[in-house]
Amino acid sequence: MAADHGEPKQKHLTKETEQLEKELAEMTILADERLNQLKYLQAEFDNYRKWSEKEKVSVITLANENLLKDLLVILDDFEQALPSLEDEKNREGVGMVYQKMVKILARYGLEPITCMGEKFDPRFHEVLCRKPCSEDADTIVEEIGKGYSLNAKVIRPSKVMIAEHVSGEEGEKNG
Repeated sequence: MAADHGEPKQKHLTKETEQLEKELAEMTILADERLNQLKYLQAEFDNYRKWSEKEKVSVITLANENLLKDLLVILDDFEQALPSLEDEKNREGVGMVYQKMVKILARYGLEPITCMGEKFDPRFHEVLCRKPCSEDADTIVEEIGKGYSLNAKVIRPSKVMIAEHVSGEEGEKNG
């Protein structure tokens, strides 16, 4: 009779164990799902943070670009005014202010585009006119308006005059 009494208890323990194992499996699945959700949210937040940082840098860069474009007008005025100053002291003083301004703008990444003697490149230059001469065709022979780049991005192309090649024979016939 002792054997009969132990058998239902063992069945009961087996059922309880099976129930606990089933609950454990369900909870393990639920924990894995929550962990995956957490990982997904973490990755999503990291992506948002990176995007936010890039956006912030982009806004600052755009603001700097717009400010520097506005300051280029003043820089142009300085360049035009310097040769016309008659008094040597005034020319020297204005020249010093001009040089300080150029230095400050360079610290922010502004660089003049060099063009004299270079081949025309539409990414950096804007052709205003052509000049018949013995230079190779499309060589820049005069800079009409200075161009600038900001951190390797052209913010104002150089306005230039380019050569239109004329051979010696054609030049004599025409003129």
